[in-house]
Amino acid sequence: MNSPVAEAGFIEAVMPRVRSASLPQGACDAHTHVFGPFGSYPLENPPGYPVPLATAETHLRMLDLAGLDRGVLVQPTQQGCNTGIMLDALELGAGRLRGVAAARADVSDTELERLQAAGVIGLRFVEAPLPSGVPRPGAVGFDEIAGLATRLRDLNWSVHVWGRMATLMDRLDTLLHPDLPVVFEHMGMLEVGEGVHGRHFRTMLGLVREGRVWVKLSVCRCSVRVPGYEDLRPFTAALLHANPERLLWGSDWPFIRMQGREPDVSGLLDVLLDSVDDAGLQRKILVDNPTALCGFDPVAPVPAPTRRQ
Repeated sequence: MNSPVAEAGFIEAVMPRVRSASLPQGACDAHTHVFGPFGSYPLENPPGYPVPLATAETHLRMLDLAGLDRGVLVQPTQQGCNTGIMLDALELGAGRLRGVAAARADVSDTELERLQAAGVIGLRFVEAPLPSGVPRPGAVGFDEIAGLATRLRDLNWSVHVWGRMATLMDRLDTLLHPDLPVVFEHMGMLEVGEGVHGRHFRTMLGLVREGRVWVKLSVCRCSVRVPGYEDLRPFTAALLHANPERLLWGSDWPFIRMQGREPDVSGLLDVLLDSVDDAGLQRKILVDNPTALCGFDPVAPVPAPTRRQ
């Protein structure tokens, strides 16, 4: 028999296995979402597929199971610009979480200040269509960035963008603004088939090298080679070589529109650690970079081992 959640058009969020190996203190999942309870937080744009029930409490438990100390909540298009659930989750996180909200250029300064006080550190803009090619209902498009750029700089916020690689490269004039950090979600939705020498990936690589964009190493939207995502390793290596100080890691939990194919957050962390086998670089991606971009309290560096005389 189907559960009440499934019958209502929702599914339970898949939780990770408990990690036996520890992560560096302050490790952060820089791309997560929260949904529900839906009676309290109804979706602004209900989709035609089940949505995971991933409450703020469940989200914190997910971080604990995976051994993560921090998380960044990203506004999903299903919630439009309604940030009520995000703000409540940030309050529950008590400094452990930050948020990337959604807003249009006509948003008031008072609202932006309210979001900042709650722990929001950026805004999200989406031009990634549904698989059918239809624009995502509730998405705030790239054209809204220009009208917000000055205020975002004043707030010391960042711009997070999700779109196909070709779209991102075609819209660079719209996306890039002086002194405004831009973050490409989901590895820029790179095209695996084009390889690391593909024109668009090389352009993105140059932007990373110059420090002009950040990239989230979130693999599950770019590859179906589970569980190791081996086809993405050359791209990760190229990004690391270009500029490890502009890389973040995000799981994309609770894996919307992946029913039955959801990866394990702990397994995704294993993929990262296998792809980045240097402890200093692991700390940079999981701790130092999100601390710098998202305004978390600094984490004391691990002292070097004392040499015996």
